[in-house]
Amino acid sequence: MTTLNSNFGLEYAPVPFMVRLGRRELLITRDFRKRFYAVNPIIECDTGIEAGHLEILIFKRWLLILSKAH
Repeated sequence: MTTLNSNFGLEYAPVPFMVRLGRRELLITRDFRKRFYAVNPIIECDTGIEAGHLEILIFKRWLLILSKAH
């Protein structure tokens, strides 16, 4: 298992797009991680790597990450 840093290992991700909504940040990118479990084909919701983060995987391809703004 690899440990990802606070920016989710995005140095390897294809062109992320970030939007700030008040006290939250929304990061949209293609999912680049290998999942070792069965993923729901439409939408998958999971806690993020750090406290206060929420990851939403849409159509097994698009990853939305909600986090606290810095």
